[in-house]
Amino acid sequence: MCTLEKRGNLFFLTLTGDDDHRLSPAVIDSLISSLSQVASQATRGSALITTAQGNRFFSNGFDLAWAQSAGSKSVAADRLHQMVVSFKPVVGALLSLPMPTIAALPGHAAAGGFLFALCHDYILMRSDRGVLYMSEVDLGLPFPDYFTVAMRSKIGSVSARRDVMLRGVKIKGEEAVRLGIVDW
Repeated sequence: MCTLEKRGNLFFLTLTGDDDHRLSPAVIDSLISSLSQVASQATRGSALITTAQGNRFFSNGFDLAWAQSAGSKSVAADRLHQMVVSFKPVVGALLSLPMPTIAALPGHAAAGGFLFALCHDYILMRSDRGVLYMSEVDLGLPFPDYFTVAMRSKIGSVSARRDVMLRGVKIKGEEAVRLGIVDW
């Protein structure tokens, strides 16, 4: 799940719960609700800071264990597709907020969690902990169209995009700064 706190003009969106911060249907619904609330309460000078409890993960992406818990491969594929479709409005809501947005990563941002971070205006990442990583490459999963569009829009270096999207390279903080993906 997530919590939303407002302090003056600053909104703090925090992923809560288990340390992986998987993007389950319930978390996705919570994010949509929170981002809608931020948009409706935005004033001049507002900003959003998104982070996560704990220090191991910002988000480890879609909740594949939930998808696979259905038993059959076809139901698992349907559940994964459901998460992909329901997450797209989160991306749209985040990108359209009328304020600066900052992702403060306490740890790893993988797959959908990496995309979630990437949709912020600024990404701050620890130099001593965490990687950015598209695990879909290793799992053999195709990228949803909006993932590809966001990656092309937000990662300016063609070679960095290739490393992320085709090779599944795990990018640490200093390298992410050098590649222009992270601000620090």
